[in-house]
Amino acid sequence: MMSTKLTQTAIATAILMLAQYAIAQQAGSPDAGSSATTSLEKVQITGSRINLKQAQISGVGPVTVIDAEAIQRSGAISAETLLQRLPASAGGAGNQTSAYWTGNGYGTTQVNLRGLGINRTLVLLNGRRVVNGGTGANSSVDLNMIPVALIERVEVLKDGASAIYGADAVAGVVNIITKNSLKGGEAALRYGETSRGDGDEAALDLAWGLQGAGGSLVTAINYSESGAINMATRAPCGLGEVNGKLECVGSSATIGGRARLANGQRINFNQVPGGNPASFEPYSAAKHNYNSNPMLNAVNPIKRLGLSTFGSFNLSDDSQLFTELLFSHRESSQLATPGSLGVYRPINIAADHPTNPTGQSLVLERRRIEEAGPRTFSQESNIFRVVAGAKGSLGKNWEWSAALNWGRNTGTDGTTNVANLDRVDLTLDRSKCGTTAGAAVPCGNYLGYGSLTPEVLKYILATTRDTGGNDQKGISANINGELFSLPAGAVGFAAGAEVRRESGWRNPDNLTVLGVANTNRQDPIAGKYTAREVYAELSVPLLRRLPLVESLHFNTAARYSDYSLFGSKSTYKAGLDWQVVPSLKLRSNVSSAFRVPNIPELYGGVSEGNLTTTDPCSNWSTLPATSTVAQNCKAAGVPTGFKQLGNTILTTVGGNPGLKPEDAKTITAGAVWSPMKTLTLTLDYYNIKISNAIQSVAGSTKLAVCYNTPGLAHLFCSPSSFTRNKATGEIDFLSSQPVNAADEKISGFDVGALYEFRLAGFTSTLNAELSHLKNYQVRPFPGADAIDYTGKITGGRGSYTQWRSLTSLTMVKGPWSGSYAIQYIGAADDINTAATEIGARAPGLAYHSVQLKYAFSKKLDLAFGIDNLFDKKAPFIKSYTDANTDTMTYDLQGRRWHVRAGYRW
Repeated sequence: MMSTKLTQTAIATAILMLAQYAIAQQAGSPDAGSSATTSLEKVQITGSRINLKQAQISGVGPVTVIDAEAIQRSGAISAETLLQRLPASAGGAGNQTSAYWTGNGYGTTQVNLRGLGINRTLVLLNGRRVVNGGTGANSSVDLNMIPVALIERVEVLKDGASAIYGADAVAGVVNIITKNSLKGGEAALRYGETSRGDGDEAALDLAWGLQGAGGSLVTAINYSESGAINMATRAPCGLGEVNGKLECVGSSATIGGRARLANGQRINFNQVPGGNPASFEPYSAAKHNYNSNPMLNAVNPIKRLGLSTFGSFNLSDDSQLFTELLFSHRESSQLATPGSLGVYRPINIAADHPTNPTGQSLVLERRRIEEAGPRTFSQESNIFRVVAGAKGSLGKNWEWSAALNWGRNTGTDGTTNVANLDRVDLTLDRSKCGTTAGAAVPCGNYLGYGSLTPEVLKYILATTRDTGGNDQKGISANINGELFSLPAGAVGFAAGAEVRRESGWRNPDNLTVLGVANTNRQDPIAGKYTAREVYAELSVPLLRRLPLVESLHFNTAARYSDYSLFGSKSTYKAGLDWQVVPSLKLRSNVSSAFRVPNIPELYGGVSEGNLTTTDPCSNWSTLPATSTVAQNCKAAGVPTGFKQLGNTILTTVGGNPGLKPEDAKTITAGAVWSPMKTLTLTLDYYNIKISNAIQSVAGSTKLAVCYNTPGLAHLFCSPSSFTRNKATGEIDFLSSQPVNAADEKISGFDVGALYEFRLAGFTSTLNAELSHLKNYQVRPFPGADAIDYTGKITGGRGSYTQWRSLTSLTMVKGPWSGSYAIQYIGAADDINTAATEIGARAPGLAYHSVQLKYAFSKKLDLAFGIDNLFDKKAPFIKSYTDANTDTMTYDLQGRRWHVRAGYRW
């Protein structure tokens, strides 16, 4: 399939080269464009639409900037790697080592500022919105679509900005700015792998461009490929605490089949290859449970192909046409354990059934189809984005722009070795199946490993295929300039309007829709909405050149948004920028923001997944009789001696068409101090309050809150949240569907330092960022006790350690340059683990990275780098089964190296 894609790539490349030739005829001499370049004195910084004369670090809000050099030094071949290292990033988001996280679809990658959720971080590309990505009806931008080699810089605004950019900018804005000017060509080749010889990564980047009086054109091809790392090589088995020490515990879905007899006894059938198929014995978790890790990956493989063109054509000295064309193709897959029967449909086998050797009727609770081998989840996603517009100036003080923005994502995903449950039933019905060779419906024996014949496996197993996509169409117009002058300076103004239509759809496989596949039944998803918005922004100089007032600006903005589904919303922003003296600036902003429910939250069909969940009633009878948990578990009818058999529980998620937009209020206050020309220090405080929050509380948390509430007097104790099997006590239904009932509060501060100095003849730069989480609480519904996530690792939301930092030292001397970076992740407590249990507290750890680069000439350079230099291992986290750790926070790959060669002409 990839060969077909590369053939298409070659055709597209030829077209782009012809387009280059055409513009070259217009451009004439490359040097002719020097007189047409615009002044660099004014720049537009993420957080304002007004072009201002100021540095990025001291803008109207707290902004982190990652430039092209820093990106290259990082050695990253994916955008999420860059962004998830930032101290302001927290909680859960998709990446290669958390590929079993289903928050936005398998294989997708995101960024999660402040840990408030990927839906509350607005991702822009060159200041404009980007279509959501994945395999249908997705909830956020898939960062896989943006090749790292294309990025000129990334500006991360850590402030609410709905008044400037519209919905979803609650925690902040990530504005990825691409390279749009290049003379000549660039080529780069990168390869790397881990110190264990796996997880290979390769990337090839080609770009070429022209600049002239007539305009400019940049065209690029980017390809990257990453290999797999099997989970068993990093974590040989799933761990649990047994008698005060960690032991392999595994999954209770066994390969021989775990069954419950009519007399209540739980047994397990033969698991020895070639053993007696009729043998069975009492079920023992230690003896029979299944080790899933060899059938999973710690890092899953992915291929990315990108084509892009950025061009401009000068109509006159003060007007220009521009276009951005981007195409991205992704192929990704995940290794999965063999499927288990008995999860979605009970298997009852009568006492007189020919395959039943027990003499009693039984329920086959779980039977893993090990004979079929592992399943494979696969995804193929295509995204294209077209931006076409015009921009220019009106006189000396005004600028305008108008653009059309169309992005479309289509995708397919498939799963192999999925059992057709109707056919499973037929193979057990002796009136409809046959035992002779070539029978249309072969009879099956599901009791004991090795009892399933190839004929039965071929009959019951299928590959499911789902399709879907996302579409975004928008038109926008903006103007900014100077209204008039006051004694303290010119009044800046910006205004604009935007109309945008978002849609998403997903069509599950027919077997899944009918409830026949060995997975939860799903309905097709389809939905759309239209937004119409206008905004205005002002920057008013109040004072200038007074004692302790070098300058004082009042900044304000307002936006009116009208949504076809939700009605209208208004947001505002107001702030002060006070330059006290040339070396000290104080800034503060107050703003409102909102987030609209996305298509899957509104229309998503019900789905289920086995998520890591701790049942508080496990071993409840060993607790003191006076404990709230023991009393509640007994009152709920949980049997004495009940013990959770595994570490996952089937959890239901899905959409809610009655959802309304979330509301948020944000306060930020900070200072920028430059005690000397080579040193800049920043300190920023943030406080965000979200109401009407759309919240899906993790299953472990719901259960813990319920059973720790006296008298089970909590909303989470209702049947709409979970139910138990009356006979066994096991949880057979657990819901985490979203509602507009929660409120959230988060606060903290960020510290930054940028120091430039000379050391041993090297020009050196020390850049440090630190983020401290002071408080993060979620109240699931009005009147409920707040759940405190501060300093906690959660069962499904990721880590909220209180301290995170990223520090780098860069040194340059002649052709040599190098960097050393330290990423620190502070200690955190497992929210679902008692203080006396193993893994109750994850220690703080630091990941060290180093890179050395040598420039043979202006055209050729070579770089070598090592990540996780000291091969730090991820800590044991009880709330997670994947590799026994929080895969969204900690590194599973271990020490790894990469080499990169770059050539320019």
